[in-house]
Amino acid sequence: MSGPQNTAERLLRKAGTTYAEDAGITLKDTPAPLFQLLTLAMLASKPIGADIATAAARELHKAGLGTPDAVVRSRRQTMIACFGRARYTRYDESSATRLTELATRVREQYSGDLRALAQNSEHDVAAAKRALQEFKGIGPTGADIFLREVQDVWPWVRPYFDDRAIKAARELGLPADPEGLHRLAPRRSAKLAAALVRVSLDDDLRDTLIPRQMEKTT
Repeated sequence: MSGPQNTAERLLRKAGTTYAEDAGITLKDTPAPLFQLLTLAMLASKPIGADIATAAARELHKAGLGTPDAVVRSRRQTMIACFGRARYTRYDESSATRLTELATRVREQYSGDLRALAQNSEHDVAAAKRALQEFKGIGPTGADIFLREVQDVWPWVRPYFDDRAIKAARELGLPADPEGLHRLAPRRSAKLAAALVRVSLDDDLRDTLIPRQMEKTT
C-alpha cells in the first residue's frame, strides 16, 4: 500500500464519519434525508462548533421535523426548544426563521423534493452550488457542506473536496486535487472529505496522521 493510500486509510479509520452520520441522517437519494442534509448545512454554516450543529439537527429529527411539511406545520417554539436541548442557543431565533424559510422554499420551488434541484441543475456542480445559495441561510460554506456530504449519493457531484479539505490533504502529504483524493477512496469520497475537514479543525488528530518525514522538513 502506497504512502498516500496508507495515510488515507488511517484517516478514514480515525475520522471517516460524515457529519450527516453524526446528525443521525441516513443519507439516501430520497426527499426526507436530502432535506435533513440541507438543514444540517444551514445549521453548520454558522460560526459554531460542528458538534453543536449536528446535535441540533439530531434534535430536530427526533422532534419529527425532518421534512419540509413538518417544519412548516410546526410551532416556532418547538424548533427553539430543539435548539436549546442541543445548546444551539446563540442562533436559535434566527435559525428557526431560516429553517421555516428553507422548508417553504423547498416546498414551493422543488415540490418538497431536492432531487428536482439536481435535475434543474442538469447535474452540473457549479449550477447546483448556485441553486443551493439561493436558500436564505445557505452561503458558499453551506453549499460546500451539502455537496461534500451528498457526493456519494449524488455520484455526479463526485469528486467534491472544498478548499478546507484540500488544504488538510496537502498538509498530510495527500494529493492536493479532487481527482487524486477521489482515487484514494472512490466509493467513500464523502467520508474522506469529512475526515479531512475534521483534521483541519483538530490539531491533535492532524498530528497523529502527518507523516514523520514531513514533520522534520516543516
